Amino acid sequence: MRGNEKAFNTELLGHIDCPGGGQVWCEGTTLYIGHMRNPSGTTIVDVADPRNPKILSRIDVPDGWHSHKVRVSGDIMIVNHEKLGQDGDQTFGGGLGIYDVANPAEPRMISKWRTGGRGVHRYDFDGRYAYISPTVEGYVGNIVMILDLGDPANPVEVGRWWIPGQHKAGGEEYPWDDWVPPRCHHPLRRGDRLYVSYWHHGMVILDISDMANPKPIAGVNTSPSFPHPTHTCLPIPEKLKGRDILVVADEDVAKLYPAAPAFTWIYDITDETRPTPIATWQVEGLDPDGAPQEPMTGCHQPSERFAGTIIPFAWFAQGLRLVDIADPFSPREVGHYLPDTPKGSQRPSSNDVTIDDRGIIYLVDRIHGVDILQTSLF
Repeated sequence: MRGNEKAFNTELLGHIDCPGGGQVWCEGTTLYIGHMRNPSGTTIVDVADPRNPKILSRIDVPDGWHSHKVRVSGDIMIVNHEKLGQDGDQTFGGGLGIYDVANPAEPRMISKWRTGGRGVHRYDFDGRYAYISPTVEGYVGNIVMILDLGDPANPVEVGRWWIPGQHKAGGEEYPWDDWVPPRCHHPLRRGDRLYVSYWHHGMVILDISDMANPKPIAGVNTSPSFPHPTHTCLPIPEKLKGRDILVVADEDVAKLYPAAPAFTWIYDITDETRPTPIATWQVEGLDPDGAPQEPMTGCHQPSERFAGTIIPFAWFAQGLRLVDIADPFSPREVGHYLPDTPKGSQRPSSNDVTIDDRGIIYLVDRIHGVDILQTSLF
């Protein structure tokens, strides 16, 4: 942050007073918020006037579950159902809730796709296929799965992939008794590739030209040298300096050992069989000496939508950071916004960020509320 500036190249337009969230997504002028804690599941908000947002509807979830992720394409909304702890409703079940939101004031559940174990964590959705990270009976941790939602009333699994050793029920030898269990965090699609974050097992690039048989192209794991889990692998659609670029964000939680705050990596994937880190980026001054700091100080999640070469990031206690990667060898901050600290908290906890077609930015705090922002940068 520049000095003590709360905002740089950003302006607060409005605020949504609501429970804390795990993801925000905008379709047209409707904002969808996935919440961290039950009973709040999903809140749907009219943001046609971003200075005067209006809550349209809410969907609740029972005790013991959360629905903290949401994606929408056209009139179809999908939300995750994931178990929290051992208590609460044992019959609700993990999976995906699939809704018709043609009228966002009256979302209508079309179906629920169920999976075993804790349920689904995070995912990508292109309107036809969902690329998800479910727990599945017989497997250790979350795996990669592709669902066809062409008929949203009857989702069909198309294909799955896992790190060899996860399929215990299939007789695979499990080699990680002295390591963190493997866990697919979420896949993101670009073309016929999935870019998959795999927590403390790094990241994997999958060829899904044959969706029924995803094939690994390459994988990189920065653990244990860097103790933070790999959270998001964001492919950049245009070449930068003639190179294909992948932004890989580590999450500042679940550290293998006490460490300085997590940051984001920039990879050159021009030769996708050999992903090569070419830069990192951290909020200026956040890591003065490499000393350990408390979790949720550093990096969390880049926006899966962005404008040009400027990537909005939710940087936990550092709020919104706008990072320009036009020169991928030397990323630089071009804007930021530090939210107010929610009541009862010690500091902000910015969990997710997205933009809409107007370039309006939506930043959700995991404890409370959404800030609506604009910038002159895009």
